Amino acid sequence: MPEFSILRSPVDFLRSRLQDIPHRDLLEAEEVWWTHEGDAISDAVDRAGTPWLRMFNRLGKRVDEILYPREYQTILRRGYRSGVVWRVLEEKSLIPPYLLMYAISFHDPGICCPYTVSLGTAVPLAKYGSVELQARFLPQLSRKDDSVWQGATWMTEITGGSDLGAAVQTMARPAGDAWRLTGDKYFTSNANAELAVVAARPEDAAEGVRGLALFLVPRYRQNGELNYFIRRLKDKIATRSVPTGEVELRESEGFLLGSADAGIYLILEVLNLSRVANSVVSVALAQRAMADALSYAEHRAAFGKPILNHPLLHHQFESRLNALRSAFALAWESVQLLNNVWMERPPYSDRFHLFRLVAHLSKYWTAEFAVDTAKWAMEVHGGLGVLAEHNVERWLREAMILAIWEGTSHRQILDGIEVIERKRAHKLLFQRLAEIAPSKELQEMESEVEQHLRLPAQEREALAEPLFRKLAVFTAKALTGK
Repeated sequence: MPEFSILRSPVDFLRSRLQDIPHRDLLEAEEVWWTHEGDAISDAVDRAGTPWLRMFNRLGKRVDEILYPREYQTILRRGYRSGVVWRVLEEKSLIPPYLLMYAISFHDPGICCPYTVSLGTAVPLAKYGSVELQARFLPQLSRKDDSVWQGATWMTEITGGSDLGAAVQTMARPAGDAWRLTGDKYFTSNANAELAVVAARPEDAAEGVRGLALFLVPRYRQNGELNYFIRRLKDKIATRSVPTGEVELRESEGFLLGSADAGIYLILEVLNLSRVANSVVSVALAQRAMADALSYAEHRAAFGKPILNHPLLHHQFESRLNALRSAFALAWESVQLLNNVWMERPPYSDRFHLFRLVAHLSKYWTAEFAVDTAKWAMEVHGGLGVLAEHNVERWLREAMILAIWEGTSHRQILDGIEVIERKRAHKLLFQRLAEIAPSKELQEMESEVEQHLRLPAQEREALAEPLFRKLAVFTAKALTGK
């Protein structure tokens, strides 16, 4: 089936969707390496399960060392060397890292979490850090060899992550040229990072989100002692390619990024980077799940012929491929819009608010699509799909976190409706789509949005999901020409 064969290669799929692919040779080299070496390593790491936390060395000193299979570093460090972080700082473009993440996520979606949060550490440091902070830390984050530092973005506490104004209880007090942070972070991706950006509330700051600030927290104090402590690692259903833990900040040394009264803007900018990455990874995961389903359907025979040749399943593959193209178009639109505005500072432009809406639509829809596609791929395999000895169930495990991480689908809907209400971002979106969407459908979609905005506040929120889903699908299809 020539049309379906494009599912087997992330680079071939990218080539079919984009007119020009920067660093194409790099992406092709990544695909070759992953196919011949990386897949086997990734599979072994996934089967090994949750990594171990060694809290003390043999002399009883606290070290909080996370233990992985040795081969894990092989795949992890390769992405850093290829440029998931340093290319942004050197080339001043977000396009290369997101292309790399797509190519890598086809093989291991979880490994792109460390890359994403490292990017979410380097970018605000380069944008808002003082000259002294940049000189001290940026070179370590932008190294091109295996000595590169990793980053992390820690916002969430035990009370949750959506309502940051109420949930963030970590406090920060000034101490000379630095700050001292005390609090507990409950979901800390990449818990062994050398550097993290952390949300905290300065002493005497205002209540709510307006009182939050963003701090840079290194793993070690200047005297070499641990600057934060890992309480435990999570044994979770989702990806095993990233250590997720609980971190204790105890008078931890931190450095303010930007101004103390503008922290919420910096925090949301960090989330923007992650949400766009989440969209890219979601589409790549869906493609991999479809590729595995295709391989099985070509060889599994039932009732005298390969199951792929049965009309119902064949039609499902056709529909899924079209949906994959639309999902990618929506995700890539968020990449391009972010690449145009990522250096903006508040107050933001209209094109920034357009990006925000598209990012919420994309994060919501692509994550839902990834979960649904992974589940469908398991069904294609029948009973084999649920067996841990095969890779099929892994893609559903990996997909489950995508609808939750950096803001649940529920959160994307509410934030998307908010930017529509307050910034009229849907008007900007419809202007963007006017030249490519059928005019009648565009007018109908705009009318539905306006009608929804006239509903009473409680009803407007309660009925938001069907409208938001429809707007996401409409936008995705328009962008792909369907």
